[in-house]
Amino acid sequence: MKDTKAKKGAASTLTKDGKQKNEEKELKKKKQLSVKDDKTKKRQRRKETKAKKDPNQPKRPATAFFIFLEEFRKTYKEKHPNVKGVAAVGKAGGDKWKEMSSAEKATYVAKAAQKKLDYDKTLAAYKQKKVDDEEEGSAEESEKSKSEINDDDESEEEEDDEDD
Repeated sequence: MKDTKAKKGAASTLTKDGKQKNEEKELKKKKQLSVKDDKTKKRQRRKETKAKKDPNQPKRPATAFFIFLEEFRKTYKEKHPNVKGVAAVGKAGGDKWKEMSSAEKATYVAKAAQKKLDYDKTLAAYKQKKVDDEEEGSAEESEKSKSEINDDDESEEEEDDEDD
């Protein structure tokens, strides 16, 4: 049995076509592995460079289309209770939005503008609070460093007193 395996391997390496095919397969495998390694390295770089989001930051407001879609979902599900797919509801909503005139869209645009104003106010308050917290943090650090210096001076004096 071992002889047959050797013969098969020998036969495939003896023919020029066989050698080329084996070499081509090996090259393809190496390329695929290197591509996978490159992809994982790129993902790691993205994760490292991507800034972490602050969970306290206010979320961006919904656009006019998404405000419309919230209302449309409710009516669509009442009319079509057997449709369970999210994509079907979204597609129907998109088609309806395209068919609407600008006058019909005006109510949703106004709601979106109001939400945008509210968002701008909360974002400004958030940014101001963040700046205030940073200023307090730097002030506390400077106070801590002063107290640490004073603590070090006192501990040196105590050591001097103990030596006497």
